[in-house]
Amino acid sequence: MELIKRLLEIDLPKRQSAFLWGARKTGKSTFLGQNFPHSVVFDFLKSDLFLEMTKRPALLRERLSSMDRASLSEPIILDEAQKIPRILDEVHWLIENEGLRFILCGSSARKLKRGRANLLGGRAWRFEMFPLVTAELGEWELLEVLNRGLIPSHYLQQNYRRSLRAYTRDYLKEEVFDEGLVRNLPAFSRFFDAMAYSHGELINYSNIARECGVDSKTVKEYFQILVDTLLCTLVEPFKKRQDRNVISKAPKFYLFDVGVAGAITGRSIKGERGELFGRAFEHFIFMELVAHRAYTELDYPINFWRTKNGMEVDFILARGEIAIEVKGSPRVDNRDLSSIVSFRENNSVRRAIVVCNEQSSRTYQGIEVLPYRLFLDQLWSGQVMA
Repeated sequence: MELIKRLLEIDLPKRQSAFLWGARKTGKSTFLGQNFPHSVVFDFLKSDLFLEMTKRPALLRERLSSMDRASLSEPIILDEAQKIPRILDEVHWLIENEGLRFILCGSSARKLKRGRANLLGGRAWRFEMFPLVTAELGEWELLEVLNRGLIPSHYLQQNYRRSLRAYTRDYLKEEVFDEGLVRNLPAFSRFFDAMAYSHGELINYSNIARECGVDSKTVKEYFQILVDTLLCTLVEPFKKRQDRNVISKAPKFYLFDVGVAGAITGRSIKGERGELFGRAFEHFIFMELVAHRAYTELDYPINFWRTKNGMEVDFILARGEIAIEVKGSPRVDNRDLSSIVSFRENNSVRRAIVVCNEQSSRTYQGIEVLPYRLFLDQLWSGQVMA
């Protein structure tokens, strides 16, 4: 697999530790190996080590105490740390009493939270690894990105469809079932299929509940499991001012990778047109925004705006500072811009942008119509949010 330089940076000062979260196969272990090649590593995916440390978490302290201080000058990496929640008590003691630094890497903090594990009381910074973004790639083609997704191994692999299918099945099994996060496994499997088909839309908990044979409260809990295991992001409606005509309660949701979303629904996009392309294109832009706000540490809110009569702006950034509408069409008719024009007229917006598949940029009534490559260049160079 070719080496791709990731945008994530982890620079820890003396006595500072960190959590690194990210969905499986986003490249966390590879990143840590490249950036901390001299670190001592405890990988809890190794069954013998997992069993030893589960029985006696104090073994971590004992083994580190036997090492010379020079070998412990770099952060100590605990891979898949969520598998042994009690190990964090030992980490806490070692930070406080020995001045050691740790990077605790995993794909979900839910098991730690649910088990009331010691989350180090603010002693560890939080970082997150996402699938690849366009700023990390050289040449890239849109259809390849939308079909393969941007999990590194899938994006770079020739037979990506088989790997995507295996990934979605294994992820569901390992991350949710094996961790014991749900009790009713058949119902959750039905939920997993049902939610994928409402991907990128307003969540109708009642409809999904009927399809799964559970109540709405359980469906809400299932969605929270997806959020906690970093499988999806909920996007709340924009609610800066009270307006009865604006939807203010139901969130939308997006899975963490466009390729995974396609694999779950059996989607294959043949050309840059049509509804399937448009939905995947919108999802792709959302993925870039989510990664951008994390990697730049700007942490701006991402919302959407929709009225009860059907007007919608896909993404509102930084509490209304930037409005972004995503259009997959190669030619955007000015009549299709009524929603973002309306939002701009009624809100103090610094920039209103339509990200589209047109070949050149233009402006209509203060709305910037930008080709997607130009928009992404501006995003990652700090011209959209800085």
